[in-house]
Amino acid sequence: MSDADLFRAVGNERRLQILQWLRDPVAHFPPQRDGDLVEDGVCGQFIADKLGVNASTLSEHMRVLQASGLVTAKRIRQWTFYRRDDEKLATIPSIVGTI
Repeated sequence: MSDADLFRAVGNERRLQILQWLRDPVAHFPPQRDGDLVEDGVCGQFIADKLGVNASTLSEHMRVLQASGLVTAKRIRQWTFYRRDDEKLATIPSIVGTI
């Protein structure tokens, strides 16, 4: 993962919105049948619905976020659940400071 990947990930309003929602998933998403919102992450279908996009569009956004290390994915049955990586997000100010 390069710094360019990181900036590409946060350089999109929809991806920033996803990261904001994942900061407090309980406040932004309904309870899930499979997986805990906090421990396992949010089901990709819930994120797609809230964002108003189809599954393939969401998949591309999440691919970019994963490539940058800002989110992690976990499979539970046929679903993919996403969580923020707050430790990685905390490195952004130090990266910006080196430019």
